[in-house]
Amino acid sequence: MKLGMFGLGRMGANMALRLMRKGHEISGWSRSEGTVSEAREVGIPATTDLEAAVAELAPPRVLWMMVPAGDPVDGMIGALKPFTEPGDIFIDGGNSRYKDTLRRAERLSEEGYHLLDVGTSGGIWGLEEGYALMVGGDGAVVESLRPIFAALAPDEDRGWARVGSAGAGHFVKMVHNGIEYGMMQAYAEGFALMKHKQEFDFDLHTIAETWRYGSVVRSWLLDLVARGLHAEGQDLEEIAPWVSDSGEGRWMVEEAIETATNLPVISLALMQRFASRDEDQFANRLLAVMRNQFGGHAVKGTEEGGESGE
Repeated sequence: MKLGMFGLGRMGANMALRLMRKGHEISGWSRSEGTVSEAREVGIPATTDLEAAVAELAPPRVLWMMVPAGDPVDGMIGALKPFTEPGDIFIDGGNSRYKDTLRRAERLSEEGYHLLDVGTSGGIWGLEEGYALMVGGDGAVVESLRPIFAALAPDEDRGWARVGSAGAGHFVKMVHNGIEYGMMQAYAEGFALMKHKQEFDFDLHTIAETWRYGSVVRSWLLDLVARGLHAEGQDLEEIAPWVSDSGEGRWMVEEAIETATNLPVISLALMQRFASRDEDQFANRLLAVMRNQFGGHAVKGTEEGGESGE
């Protein structure tokens, strides 16, 4: 099959390469000349000319978008539509919020288009290992694109599935990423405890490698823990303790509130990421003041080793 890949960043380019390796044809596009040059260097047909990229596709066109969530997705759809026609299939493979996907799917359906939302997991390893794909949208349309999903997945009949109607793919990916938050936090806390138990002089990399085989907690994330400790050293002295989030954890906690679903682990994992970025630490400063006010407990000044946040 032939499809357009619109957005050739690390994920988009790797997905294009995997599809090409499996015999599919790609018409690639990026707004960046540098990105287009890099894509061409590895054999991906690419251009900065959006109309030319779409012209390479025969109806019904398959337009796979790998752009950041939010306004860029709406912008990409708007930019593509003048060169398309009803019956064409838009695929959003990014981490869009499912509520946005529902809105887009309804609007495109009214105009005669199809929208599939594909939650995509696999990161930089997907090119070689394959991607887990959580697909939302019309069942017949999904089935018509089975060869594409089968090529991207780890195997033809596993690692991908239609999980429901429009919006379902991005909802499941949101849950997937929320679970990921909790798992990452649990690993981080466990290794932190061993790091602080100094009398045993633990070799954290050796422990991670040991757990990788036969252990109940073995996982791909643990493989990455072992790899990271080997690459960075177990003290991680060159790594700032600042953890970002890309939005899915926030959306999942909001859904938990809306549905009155108890998600303590994932909620706290998200809060811990926020805490990692609190350079001012105002809440902790105020806690110290309160203890001093009601109990006369000593307050540690910044000159004694506290952080000023300035």
